[in-house]
Amino acid sequence: MSQVTFSNTLETEVLNSSLVIPLGGNAFQTQGSRKEKIDTDGITTWENADSEFSVFIKSVSDASILLELYIFSQESNSTISIEVNGQNRIVNLSAGKSGIVAVGDLKLIKGYNEIKLSGVEKFGDDFAKIKNIQINSEGELVLDFVKDNIDNRYYWGRRGPSVHLSYTLPEDKNFKWFYNEVTVPEGSDPIGSYFMANGFGEGYFGIQVNSDTERRILFSVWSPFKTDNPGEIPDAEKILVLKKGEDVYTGEFGNEGSGGQSFLKYPWKAGSTYSFLNSVAPDGKGNTIYTAYFLDPEVGEWTLIASFLRPKTNTWYKRPHSFLENFVPESGYMERSANYGNQWAADASGNWHELTKAKFTGDDIAKRGYRKDFEGGEEAGQFYLRNGGFFNGIIELNSMHQRKSNGVSPNVNFDKLP
Repeated sequence: MSQVTFSNTLETEVLNSSLVIPLGGNAFQTQGSRKEKIDTDGITTWENADSEFSVFIKSVSDASILLELYIFSQESNSTISIEVNGQNRIVNLSAGKSGIVAVGDLKLIKGYNEIKLSGVEKFGDDFAKIKNIQINSEGELVLDFVKDNIDNRYYWGRRGPSVHLSYTLPEDKNFKWFYNEVTVPEGSDPIGSYFMANGFGEGYFGIQVNSDTERRILFSVWSPFKTDNPGEIPDAEKILVLKKGEDVYTGEFGNEGSGGQSFLKYPWKAGSTYSFLNSVAPDGKGNTIYTAYFLDPEVGEWTLIASFLRPKTNTWYKRPHSFLENFVPESGYMERSANYGNQWAADASGNWHELTKAKFTGDDIAKRGYRKDFEGGEEAGQFYLRNGGFFNGIIELNSMHQRKSNGVSPNVNFDKLP
């Protein structure tokens, strides 16, 4: 029998016999000219010879295991290959076969292990349809992976852990402006990445990779009405557009709260440093106005993204933060990272204050230890965030970090902003 032990909020499986790895939350198609189907039941199509899949698990130690597959009813004969850390096993599947199929004895290494599945030969539509992988061990084995689908964790687990930096703001003043600089290293910008630069209590502002050909600058503000369906928001609680920049789209968003959204399709580049400036200020009538500006060093001037009015809100800038997330589950096995530098906040009188301390945190998937491929903190005078790719991260959640002060405030003429 598997035994489950609990430490704070983290779940750790300790087994002396076997452990099931559900492919619905842990498998990725890593090669192939056509997209196969991975859903909550696992790998449910595997039609193409060039399709390859990978399953990632993290072990606390080196270990000897017996690996098995649980397959759906096999429609025809086929042959597949399984590779773990350079160890290859060939498995022949017979028509009509279903349930447990032995792969063989293998060795895991300490840290993340990649189990690769590739097709060798098939005589029907699919090489195989696989629900899960079963790992058997005579000794104690501790593994981290996406263990269940409670609260849709297969989806969130395949997206990967989201990580955040919360900047320490002085408490004795009203702050209107927040300034930040973001550099995405070359090669750290796969599709689905959102490098959020300037977060606040009611929304966020940053850059995205939406496809091979499209990138965006995104600025959104949540409605005070709590719902995932923007169609349910009463008119009195809708986010209103006050102004927007040239070619900026404005509309509504949903699914993760709802509110007003704006974005500018813009070909920002990895390796370049971009500046973000936004304001949060009450209008004196029971509402708050949010405005965002973006600066490309090649352009040299601030670009207005949008200005929103949030009704039934009376606040200044609260909770300046940044985060890094992937919003495409299929690319959750790819690594991404960003450097965040030169954070400043300006009070209601326009006086700048440098922010040099930040707290590193993660989402539910990170807190549970279902995914541990994340890091964040300070490096070379900047803060940074890193996630995805199943690397072996070493930075503790909820840790505090500090960068060196540079003492040079942003050169912003508020009166000349567009």
